[in-house]
Amino acid sequence: MATFNKLNGFSEHVAEGVHNLGSGQLVLALSNTAPGSEGSPPTASTAACVLANVTQVSYTNLSTRNLTTATSLQTAGTYALTVNDLVLTSTGGTTGPFRYVYVYNDTPTSPADPLIGYYDYGSSITLADGETLTFDAGANILTLA
Repeated sequence: MATFNKLNGFSEHVAEGVHNLGSGQLVLALSNTAPGSEGSPPTASTAACVLANVTQVSYTNLSTRNLTTATSLQTAGTYALTVNDLVLTSTGGTTGPFRYVYVYNDTPTSPADPLIGYYDYGSSITLADGETLTFDAGANILTLA
């Protein structure tokens, strides 16, 4: 199972009102470049915690990467965001290779496409024509207490 890594810049973006996780369009971005190895690593600073600093794969053969929010609510001071599973399907050719699956918010414009975090699958994945990968964030994609 992939491991989720929250990006530090996300915390500042939340505190400064960049995200509305209940209504923003969350999207997946696929990369085969380690987050700390990017030219401007999204792990380095809040300003770098945006999609523009991620080396993405080609999505020519890939189905939608848009996540659907299932629940966005707080109980007793703990906020939980849950998204539905998403099946990524490669059609008409291969997709990848990729190892890192980022979650970003496509709605904000300043900064544009702020990152939330990424999943590390441990090794590179290539989807052949007709193959699928189910993105399953588990019980909650994100919990804030």
